[in-house]
Amino acid sequence: MSSPEAPPPPADRLAGAPLAPDTLVVSAGRPARRHDAPVNPPIVVSSTFHGSGQVVDGDRAYGRYSNPSWDPFEEALAGLEGSELPGLLYASGLAAASAALSLVPHGGVVVIPRHAYQGVLVMAAELAAAGRFELRYVDVAETDQVIAALAGADLLWLESPTNPLLEIADLPTLVRAAKQLNPAALVIVDNTFATPLLQRPLEHGADVVLHSVTKYLAGHSDVVLGALVTPDPDLRERLLHHRSIHGGIAGPFEAWLALRGLRTLAVRIERSQATAGLLAQRLSEHPAVRSVRYPGLAADPGHARAAAQMGGFGSVLGFEPVGGAAAADALVERLRLWTPATSLGGVESLIERRRRHANEPETVPEALLRLSVGIENAEDLWTDLRQSLANSQTR
Repeated sequence: MSSPEAPPPPADRLAGAPLAPDTLVVSAGRPARRHDAPVNPPIVVSSTFHGSGQVVDGDRAYGRYSNPSWDPFEEALAGLEGSELPGLLYASGLAAASAALSLVPHGGVVVIPRHAYQGVLVMAAELAAAGRFELRYVDVAETDQVIAALAGADLLWLESPTNPLLEIADLPTLVRAAKQLNPAALVIVDNTFATPLLQRPLEHGADVVLHSVTKYLAGHSDVVLGALVTPDPDLRERLLHHRSIHGGIAGPFEAWLALRGLRTLAVRIERSQATAGLLAQRLSEHPAVRSVRYPGLAADPGHARAAAQMGGFGSVLGFEPVGGAAAADALVERLRLWTPATSLGGVESLIERRRRHANEPETVPEALLRLSVGIENAEDLWTDLRQSLANSQTR
């Protein structure tokens, strides 16, 4: 009789070494290995949970506090970002941002990028107008400018690459400066564009990482979710309290879809990033293109910094066609494969002129087109762009 089979290794380690991120996206958050157990975690649809006596920390009790369908995703994302504490899943990226901004003391000072996710900028401006805190806007690529603005700051909010100009912040230097000027200051980094496969802000000393899970992590343009990750138990407890009391919770079906999407994150990023680099290079050489923004281009202002602190350049790029906003709108209308729509990070390639949104900062060029590159055939995507650009030259 053969000897019993050895138990499998823990989900996050193999032969004593941590698993690679592209393995973690597949292996993390799986159910325990038992005979006839499911390979995938089940969806738990319940608003309440059994319990009697005093409710203590860790009890599920009620669906606004906890749900087993959240746990696998929160565990997986924390592992990817390098936190031993589970992440926190929210109803949307803005719900996560709201919780993060709640960490600022009343009357405090927030340093925030001039260019960032539009919803966050609007929310922060409204809170500042209501007297909740003071806002200081900075260009995150200008390191000295950011450091000068940090005097007396309670929170440094960073986004890198920025939306939609793809500016690159010097994360290690800025985090270090914020902590030196005020040890109690918090640093929050929106890591949506880079994903934890290309950048892990906690390794640079950031306190909290934010994701719009709607984008790359879920990856299929079918859920709206957000998430926060922090390695600090006290911060996590404050954020958890905010989620429980303010009610920005995820649905069990959405959490399950997000985890299913996460499983293919590595292969999606590998494919879309390679295509983005190819398209950026070709667009930069096209006579009908005025400028291209993509940190993977050697001529891009953020190239050296991105190459030093990121594991890749991402799958979002921007360009301005010759002819201004009217030419940009006409170009989008002529496309047949690219989808004219907002958002990003899905398997399909999207394109939009950013200034069509009323709240987009005026410092964003009128003609700037933001492209979220999907996983379609690269040559098909280029042919669609090239034909539309060619038609603009004949008019």
